[in-house]
Amino acid sequence: MQIQDSRWSSATAIAPGGAVGAAAGNGRGDGPRTAPLRVDAQRNLEHVLRAAREVFGELGYGAPMEDVARRARVGVGTVYRRFPSKDVLVRRIAEEETSRLTDQARAALGQEDEPWSALSRFLRTSVASGAGRLLPPQVLRVGVAEEGEADEARVPQQRTQPGGGELRLVPQAPVADEDDAGAAALLDVVGRLVERARAAGELRPDVSVSDVLLVIATAAPSLPDAAQQAAASARLLDILLEGLRSRPV
Repeated sequence: MQIQDSRWSSATAIAPGGAVGAAAGNGRGDGPRTAPLRVDAQRNLEHVLRAAREVFGELGYGAPMEDVARRARVGVGTVYRRFPSKDVLVRRIAEEETSRLTDQARAALGQEDEPWSALSRFLRTSVASGAGRLLPPQVLRVGVAEEGEADEARVPQQRTQPGGGELRLVPQAPVADEDDAGAAALLDVVGRLVERARAAGELRPDVSVSDVLLVIATAAPSLPDAAQQAAASARLLDILLEGLRSRPV
């Protein structure tokens, strides 16, 4: 998996059916001509978003917009009409994937009574969806806090490990409020899954929320063959889950 940093812009994408649909008119209020063009614009947007998820998932967020356009089978100008800059497209994809992971974590938390079953269900669902390859850099970035360093961790319930530093999530740079809100929601619900499993004695006491997110990111390799990729992900996740479980002393 390849995760590359990207600047996060506060700009927003042009809304579906917005500037493109308006520009398509002939200036005479010709309704019958405008409606089909809005449908085409919406279809192009869906193609671009699907292509962006595939390209960024395979190559990281550093992949050029030309690759996205080529995969979507549209001109690069069409991509830029929908997303004025690459930062806007990256942000849109990252927000969608962060939201998807948050929903998966909430579903596992609400539908599984056993703490370990809830955590493992979340991990298996998330890895199978491939969402880990598209998490934003400010959520995946980790660092080691030296002993005595002020705790600025973004991960709730993070615990300092005996005799050393603490593995924690660290934002590379300030991000927009809405980016923070999405990341905070994900970290909060995953934190609850982690705390439940830890309190039940089923999760190693040194495992943090950042460890769980890294499992999701690394257990979804991008391979050219879909069957091979699914098998590799399942095998790798089984190994990682064994490493997360607590063992009798």
